[in-house]
Amino acid sequence: MYRCGRTCNQARIFVRNLKKNEETSQNIFSRTYRFTRKEPANRLQLYSHRSLDLPAHIGSLLCIGTGMIFFGAAAFQCSSEAKAAEKQEDDEEAQTEEEPVLPEIPESTQYLLIGGGTASHSAMRAIKKRDPTAKILIITEEEMRPYMRPPLSKELWFSDDKEAAKELQFKQWNGKWRNLFYEEEDFYVKPSKLPTLTSGGVALLRGKKVTKISPKHSSVTLDDGTEIKYEKCLIATGGEPKNLPAFKKLGNKTTLFRKASDFVSLDAITDNIESITVIGGGFMGSELACALGHKGAKSGLKVRQIFPESGNMGRVFPEYLTKWTTEKVQKEGVEVITDSVVKSVSRDGAKVKMTLSNGEEITTDHVVVAVGLDIDTSLAESAGIEVDEVHGGYRVNAELQARNNIWVAGDASCFYDIKLGRRRVEHHDHAVVSGRLAGENMTGAGKPYWHQSMFWSDLGPDVGYEAIGLVDSALPTVGVFAKATAEDTPRAAAEASGEGIRSEQDSENVEQMQSIPTSEEKEEFGKGVIFYLRKNKVVGVLLWNIFGRTGVARKIIRDQQEYEDYSELAKLFKIHREEFEE
Repeated sequence: MYRCGRTCNQARIFVRNLKKNEETSQNIFSRTYRFTRKEPANRLQLYSHRSLDLPAHIGSLLCIGTGMIFFGAAAFQCSSEAKAAEKQEDDEEAQTEEEPVLPEIPESTQYLLIGGGTASHSAMRAIKKRDPTAKILIITEEEMRPYMRPPLSKELWFSDDKEAAKELQFKQWNGKWRNLFYEEEDFYVKPSKLPTLTSGGVALLRGKKVTKISPKHSSVTLDDGTEIKYEKCLIATGGEPKNLPAFKKLGNKTTLFRKASDFVSLDAITDNIESITVIGGGFMGSELACALGHKGAKSGLKVRQIFPESGNMGRVFPEYLTKWTTEKVQKEGVEVITDSVVKSVSRDGAKVKMTLSNGEEITTDHVVVAVGLDIDTSLAESAGIEVDEVHGGYRVNAELQARNNIWVAGDASCFYDIKLGRRRVEHHDHAVVSGRLAGENMTGAGKPYWHQSMFWSDLGPDVGYEAIGLVDSALPTVGVFAKATAEDTPRAAAEASGEGIRSEQDSENVEQMQSIPTSEEKEEFGKGVIFYLRKNKVVGVLLWNIFGRTGVARKIIRDQQEYEDYSELAKLFKIHREEFEE
């Protein structure tokens, strides 16, 4: 229609120009004829009038004829274009009718990953590496795409940019900015498109829960009744944070901290209250207490921490170190109440009133319960998978396989460690490594799980530790400590390595060092190595403000030797690095 209108306009302009040319030529002809004829004036005037009649008629005829030609051509063109447009619409309608409507959720997939956490993401990357055309469907109960959890209780709370933190962006200890998510949004395709992709792809099905697995039919059932068939399946469901019976009736006065949405919610809550209490003295409780103490130092928020142990990390550290750690947390502005449990809880208007086992009564605006994780084994019965009665989680073989074409990775996997026996680990590095191995084995690698995963925790940017193996305060320990330097902090380690999120990055090579006498120094816990023993053999190593040396610790555990001088053994970790540099 646009082209038709344009042609008609051109025709009208052409006709108007013809009329102007006609008038111009008529005037010129009249003047020329009048001055060249030698006849009487009255005859000339009469003759001129008659002679000018003919060109005018001819011009009119030309104008009308040309206009009819152009209008006819325009009309023909408009008609042709209208018919072509009508035909195109008919073809599109016919094509739409012929194309099948794809279901929102695919009926089947090659690889099905249940859970949207770190283990599932790691498995996906391993599958894509070994099978580039793989079609992978990830099912997650959350509305967010897969993300890392460690910064939720660490770096995000130390950000000076509040708006960035709300968008889940943070500055790592090494000073570099990043967001919480592993992949950009456009990395994932719509689930409905996954079956049509000849080159493979990864789809993310959000806000859905798998309620049943049928190994016999190789299918899963969602909470809305939808069934999806699979060729290979991974269970990486992790767990949910535990709650205590006394706090279940408090409703929105209690936060169970684990997800990104929990951070966003708690950050907003602490902007508008005067006091908050953290229940629990383990990894999560101690990290959150320090993080909230850091925020309280700026905003005036009063922070308390309550737990039954004698000090922070009392189930992991030897007693002398747990007391030192408690002093560090107190320096962050946290009121730490040890050797106490909450006996009763009640509402006192907008406040929460708690009575402790030591007889003390506490009033607070909000409570964070951080007392561990309840592993999700809800699929065990339908899938026919054994749940470990001691450690919890799904029991798997050395290849992390629970049943035919079903693997388990991450927090939910209870695996057999050839050096330390059957175990279950709830840490980021284990999720990365076990997810990767499960993904490789889903593509036929057939590798056993022999890896000793590490874990770490930071009490702010200046104090942190890394550990590997069995680290339990109930075991005998031997600690070797030295004076710390400015380089012996999580911040300095991150700046030196360029890595913001610590995981399995270090080398397996163990550097052989010469024996150097240990210097006599005043006992302090600036940095050091703690060896955890069982039957006089090292089964666990904790590196206090020593970073990037878990490969050394892994080899010591793997060798299972007995040692007489642990000061000499500690030198493998460069505990006296400044002495080597002098």
